[in-house]
Amino acid sequence: MKIPLRKLQLYNIINNLIIDLPSPSNISYIWNFGSILGICLIIQILTGIILSIHYIPNIELAFFRINRIWRNTESAWWIRLIHANGARLFFIFLYIHIGRGIYYKSYNLIHTWIIGVTIFLITIATAFLGYVLPWGQISFWGATVITNLLSAIPYVGNHLVLWIWGGFAVDNATLNRFFIFHFLFPFIILALIIIHLFYLHLSGSNNPLGLNSNLDKIPFHPYFSFKDLLFIIIIIIFIRIFILLFPFLTFDHDNFLPANPLVTPIHIQPEWYFLFAYAILRAIPNKLGGVIALVISIIILYTLPFINNSIQSIQFYPIHKIIFWIFSIIFIILTWLGAKPVEIPYIIIRQIITVFYFIIFFRIPLSNYFWNKYIY
Repeated sequence: MKIPLRKLQLYNIINNLIIDLPSPSNISYIWNFGSILGICLIIQILTGIILSIHYIPNIELAFFRINRIWRNTESAWWIRLIHANGARLFFIFLYIHIGRGIYYKSYNLIHTWIIGVTIFLITIATAFLGYVLPWGQISFWGATVITNLLSAIPYVGNHLVLWIWGGFAVDNATLNRFFIFHFLFPFIILALIIIHLFYLHLSGSNNPLGLNSNLDKIPFHPYFSFKDLLFIIIIIIFIRIFILLFPFLTFDHDNFLPANPLVTPIHIQPEWYFLFAYAILRAIPNKLGGVIALVISIIILYTLPFINNSIQSIQFYPIHKIIFWIFSIIFIILTWLGAKPVEIPYIIIRQIITVFYFIIFFRIPLSNYFWNKYIY
């Protein structure tokens, strides 16, 4: 029987990109988080499409429509829980994925890394837009505070804020725009992931030794495809247990109240996965300086391939290894500080840790110079 040309081409693409893809034989389970992120994104897109059928982007109806999804829509409660908790789990895997890239210097694959950081930035924007949609107290005030940060931009800041709001306050136009972009951004992320995988397959995957060699590679299937499948099954079981036993563990209790522009919550804070950047923002007394520090704290990831490309992997370099784990501890401390109020002693601690956060990135080229000149 003659196979249609289109099906044959599709089979060849799948065979080259997945089945016969040459992969380093020594990569560990920490490399599975890339495929896990892809599965999580698909789950988020599917559950998001189902929820969007029932959602109404109107400030008078959005909060109560979400409650109706919880209470009255058949089987929608667990879809909503999967979507909300899946976003939080997505960021855990994303930070592990980025941390692995830093630890094993995967950013030496420059094109793959640049696309990956871009995916990270758009994912942050998507998560923020989605957090506004339930239209609870924290949703409303979080949107107000975060969008107001743009007013710190000289000359055009205030006009930019009004343009994003679609008026003189966060209102119907704002919610409608946020809903549209929250729906569209995941498909942009999906397209960028395809480009990300294209460059990854073009250059080959990194490995724990950091050696970009074609001498010790094996086919992706079945050696790594079954590892991915096992990991995916474990994650799905974990998500199921988590949403049944701890469905609201990471929810802010103020967000169970409908948005009220006349009542400001005592403590406004974003989701936990944004707290490190929020702590850096509040560490700077000047509003414009805080916004600049917040932006730099994320986009500085773009610079890693250019400031730290003298070695292949930090696994066997004690100085770089210590720097990485210090950076990880600083990240965790900043996340903890982001949830603390603006008062003594948290203000001072936040400023000190923020300084250390940026020193780590500026110290990387210096440690490379020291290692190459005096040790290596």
